[in-house]
Amino acid sequence: MRIFTAALATETNTFSPICVDRRAFEASLYAPPGQHPETPTLCTAPITVGRRVTAAKGWELIEGTATWADPAGLVNRSTYEDLRDEILAQLNAAMPVDAVVLGLHGAMVAAGYEDTEGDILARIREIVGPDILVCAELDPHSHLTAKRVAALDFAVYFKEFPHTDFVDRAEDMWRIAVDTLEGRVKPAVSVFDCRMIDVFPTSREPMRSFVDKIIKIERDDPDVLSISVIHGFMVGDVPEMGTKMLVVTDGKPEKGAALARDLGLELFSKRGTFMAPQINEKEAVARALAATAWPVVIADVWDNPGGGTAGDATVILEELMSHGATDVAIGTIWDPMAVQICFAAGEGAEIPLRFGAKSAPGTGNPIDGTVTVVKLVKDAEMQFGESLAPFGDAARVVLNGIDIILNSTRAQSFDASLFTVMGIDPAKKKILVIKSTNHFFASFSKIAAEILYCSAGTPYPNNPAKTPYRRAPRNIWPMVADPHGSEPGAA
Repeated sequence: MRIFTAALATETNTFSPICVDRRAFEASLYAPPGQHPETPTLCTAPITVGRRVTAAKGWELIEGTATWADPAGLVNRSTYEDLRDEILAQLNAAMPVDAVVLGLHGAMVAAGYEDTEGDILARIREIVGPDILVCAELDPHSHLTAKRVAALDFAVYFKEFPHTDFVDRAEDMWRIAVDTLEGRVKPAVSVFDCRMIDVFPTSREPMRSFVDKIIKIERDDPDVLSISVIHGFMVGDVPEMGTKMLVVTDGKPEKGAALARDLGLELFSKRGTFMAPQINEKEAVARALAATAWPVVIADVWDNPGGGTAGDATVILEELMSHGATDVAIGTIWDPMAVQICFAAGEGAEIPLRFGAKSAPGTGNPIDGTVTVVKLVKDAEMQFGESLAPFGDAARVVLNGIDIILNSTRAQSFDASLFTVMGIDPAKKKILVIKSTNHFFASFSKIAAEILYCSAGTPYPNNPAKTPYRRAPRNIWPMVADPHGSEPGAA
């Protein structure tokens, strides 16, 4: 067998002011054919797992480009077209192939392309024809479109949020692909539109039990090859935005459709109960300061670079400073200019510095003060599962007893190693402020005495009922109370 693999991925917040060009892909990951590192990134696990699978089978894996940009706003049109055409040219050169296995995200939007994944998948299908296997692994914070369903033989999405299972799901996808190529199964895809948009952390109920349930169905029912919840991405203003259920069966689409509907309506019946309760910055800081066990983690959930925001909001930092808080570490505030100034000054320097709150209204005010530059790290990285997540040249500064990490490449706070790489022991701080909606949980829950989910400022449109969409569907919850009407099971 000859199998072509490649990856092209980012997550687009269409409300974000930060545009994505080729430099953004190169800053996060750009690996030409054969140059992908041994460790996978979030959307490139199909390549590293594929190396292992094809080597064991004695098959030939033909690697194309693998590239990923950290979430932000619209992708520059020529950047998308150039990267897409680079991969398509590699596929054309590799023909004939027996299968195409892709790593995609599912929420990329480029200027002039509302459905980039649908676009590249349709073009791949045109190249290989109707009989060649085409499959992909994707992030559930994405949009499942009719164009993608038409082009794919099947897809597998991460089940966990935090996305701790991207390697496991790549292995699932490869298992189904191998069984298909060797004639043991014939994947059939069934989709149910839940007609809702929500946030579904699997680190808490009710989503934890729901995911455990679908894993058990996969294990116990030989007809079911895979079940995925496509969460949707509420800041992707595109026509097919929303939550979907996807069931892949072994040639039983009617059974898959019934199961997708039942599971989708069950998910819909729990709408509005998935997210952890959130408090504002005043309550969060007051509770953290009153705590008697440490560290207290304050998650700045909506200034999350993983959702496409800048990650430069200062609202919580301002509140902490107004109370004279010390023994605090902030990770991170994105400010490439401030980082450049700190690098020019050098470690040990004491300098006047303005930083933060440059990207958009609702992110607080720039912070002014005399800081001490404590540590400088070129090309800093933190752990994220088996992967490494870059956060660029970074500076640790101290202002009024507060440690602040300034970074030059936007990245959410995946892991406590964010602090240790900058010389901070996070377990010894009283308060940690991090920027992430839920990916932080897998790591920080191991050291936190308490986690406070804080909604501070307005960097991210987080209430779909009030978001000024122009293209997204309006006939879904919470835009309307009951889009399913009196359909049984949708209560």
